[in-house]
Amino acid sequence: MAKCDEGYLCEICGEDVAELVESDMYLRYVIGMLDPEVLHTTPERHVRCNPTLAQFIVDDDFPPVTVAGDFDKRSLDPAFVRDRETLVTRGWRRLKQLAGQDLPIIDYPLPEVKARIAAKTPEIG
Repeated sequence: MAKCDEGYLCEICGEDVAELVESDMYLRYVIGMLDPEVLHTTPERHVRCNPTLAQFIVDDDFPPVTVAGDFDKRSLDPAFVRDRETLVTRGWRRLKQLAGQDLPIIDYPLPEVKARIAAKTPEIG
């Protein structure tokens, strides 16, 4: 089977990342943690297979994730946690919005991330 026919396999659990809303790679891209230039070389994971990021999703449709140890959000600065929860939750909700839509990948990110990408991309022409 050709690689493109296999879909995206999670580098942690080895299972298929079948839905956009399950994609850690696209979540990180949407919130600005992943440059669009490296999407094609970035390993995929399920959001829940990256608990240090998943713990910041606060939504009734996403069962809470907890992390033990130094990266547990309960042991981090409350202002940082509040900001990260806002950003990551917005990103996850953006993935839910994108599901089933036929948009160019450059239109996936949150508005402020899209603006940052556009500001550093030189115009062609």
